Amino acid sequence: MRILIVEDEPGIFNFLKQGLEEESYAVDIAEEGKKGLKMALSGEYNLLLLDWMVPGISGIEICRQFRKEFQETPIIFLTAKDTLDETIFGLQSGANDYIKKPFHFEELLERIKVQLRPKSGEHSIFKLGEITLNTSTHQVFKAEEEIALTQKEFALLEYLMRNKGLVCRRSRIIENVWDIHFDYNTGVIDVFINALRKKLKLGKEDNYIQTIRSVGYIAKEL
Repeated sequence: MRILIVEDEPGIFNFLKQGLEEESYAVDIAEEGKKGLKMALSGEYNLLLLDWMVPGISGIEICRQFRKEFQETPIIFLTAKDTLDETIFGLQSGANDYIKKPFHFEELLERIKVQLRPKSGEHSIFKLGEITLNTSTHQVFKAEEEIALTQKEFALLEYLMRNKGLVCRRSRIIENVWDIHFDYNTGVIDVFINALRKKLKLGKEDNYIQTIRSVGYIAKEL
């Protein structure tokens, strides 16, 4: 899951980025409004955290313009504006939730989880052959056996299974799972893929995670 934070206070966005990455979210930061809106409109984010008052254009304007293109992506305001009228105004501008500064990270995290909870008709369970991944319970099974994965292994498997049948390029994997946006040795992906194959006991007959040489990987049923 990828989150965009539009916030101009380094103490706040660094704190949020560290905490959310520890929870296995990929996090990007925009310190001013115009950049934040451009990044948001890329459509690459599962949730936006917007400060109301940022340089350039306000969080309210970002919210309004974003809603013209994306109706479903959750938006949470993080702001010191705390009157009832301001809260209502923020929600009427298109936000899904509104949390006032200062706040406890644990409360924000739970609000994020609520917004990202699968809606009616959406799936929290993904299947790939004998493999079942449940994002709600953070569990993985192969047939009836539960497989213990690290947070990063789980995030990598989830990304591949969400894109089942599609070639996942190395650059996209490293961006979405490791939150790295610069030239980086993607050999770390191979290490984690090998660990996944070993833990999932994948052999020639059930190799659901296949290598596309010089490109990336694909999760597919045989």
